Amino acid sequence: MTRLPPAPPSTPPGSGGRRLRKPLLSRLSPPQLIALSFAAAIFVGALLLWLPVMHGVNPDGTRRSVNFLQALFTATSALCVTGLNVIDPSKDFNRLGQVVIMLLIQLGGLGIITFGTSFALLSRRRVNFSDRIRLAQQVSALNAGDVLPLIRNIFLFTFVIEAVGALLLLPAFVPREGWGRGTFYAIFHSISAFNNAGFALYSDNLMGFVGDPLVSIVISLLIILGGTGFLVQLNVVGRLLNPRRQRLMVHSKLVLTMMGVLLVFGTLAYLALEWSNPKTLGALGFGDKLLASFFQSVTTRTAGFNTLDYGAMGVPVIFISILLMFIGANPGSTGGGIKTSTFYVMMASAWSMVRGRRDITLFRRRLDTETVLRAMTVGLLSIGLVNVMLIALLMLNSRPEILFVQLFFEAVSAFGTVGLSMNTTPLLNPGQHVILILLMFLGRIGPLTFAVAFSRPESRDLVRYPADKDILIG
Repeated sequence: MTRLPPAPPSTPPGSGGRRLRKPLLSRLSPPQLIALSFAAAIFVGALLLWLPVMHGVNPDGTRRSVNFLQALFTATSALCVTGLNVIDPSKDFNRLGQVVIMLLIQLGGLGIITFGTSFALLSRRRVNFSDRIRLAQQVSALNAGDVLPLIRNIFLFTFVIEAVGALLLLPAFVPREGWGRGTFYAIFHSISAFNNAGFALYSDNLMGFVGDPLVSIVISLLIILGGTGFLVQLNVVGRLLNPRRQRLMVHSKLVLTMMGVLLVFGTLAYLALEWSNPKTLGALGFGDKLLASFFQSVTTRTAGFNTLDYGAMGVPVIFISILLMFIGANPGSTGGGIKTSTFYVMMASAWSMVRGRRDITLFRRRLDTETVLRAMTVGLLSIGLVNVMLIALLMLNSRPEILFVQLFFEAVSAFGTVGLSMNTTPLLNPGQHVILILLMFLGRIGPLTFAVAFSRPESRDLVRYPADKDILIG
């Protein structure tokens, strides 16, 4: 049999026999474009926040000093919707700087590519299939065909919820700050809460509102809605509006169940372990204890707000907080962490193996092997990343009064894009701040997405070797 030679690549007329290379952006894979767009936006945000016009004013009328590393840290924390701070945003940035932080939070929460596509839709430009694939990767859509209607609904849902949240927060902030300042505070905290950013315009975050049911409940609901995941949000809304035609996806049932279990577990853990601590819950009445415990359980799911002092908490509840921060929010949401579905699949696969069952079932559905392997990969990459960065934080630590548990807490908080701190972040040195910047960036992008972004293209092996079951495990 004669083999025909491969056909030469087609060249456009007038190109002189040379192939025209595609533009750089069109040659990037979806994970690569997401990672690079976030990195570019962080750099631009840092340059803006570095400008003296963005900085606050001291009582003597002089401008506050913010160096580039501090501006870079703040921009990364805002765009990666984390909330860790090396400086005080309520004092070191003026209103213009706070507006830039708020816009970075909104941009990072919804996604840079999502915004770009929305502008294309508004200008009636055509969105090609490769753009749809990138969007599906960013918002965790099930397929590229449904992504454009999903983007429209995401923006509508987001801005409606944020507007309602701001209106509900007005009675809390206007009496304290006045109409102009109070309105801005309501808008800022609503956007920060829905995007799970954790930025607050008070030096003690929200500790002054520990017994305020309005602020605690509204902020908690905004955090929960933002951390649910856009796909689940729209699925639940569709189910409520049209229960006969719209059904809840298995994914929605899973994440809603996991959210409920983790919220109850966290609330009970805070209540039990901090009940008699005079620096946290011990000084509060029963109603305020329950409210504060629920709020901390919600905020450890990557939100970053706090109404209690984490630096005064006991070590047992700190380790529970670390676990909740590492698990994080749901896929396709504004939150970080390994995600609730990943945690469930890892635990369910281990439990099935212990019980001697081959298949993992969920709501009368079997999970395929690829889903299990993906969950295990995300979990192992995340554990490895946190441990490597924690070792780096320990090696760079120059203050013996900063304990291991504090650095561990900081590392997981940065990776999970949570933003909670045991009052440690401002005490770290510049090298440790760089480590936290990398953790926030990688935590927002996702370890698996980042690994795929700069890895070699997938190759299909032509040869498949026989399986060997002689390797002993455990």
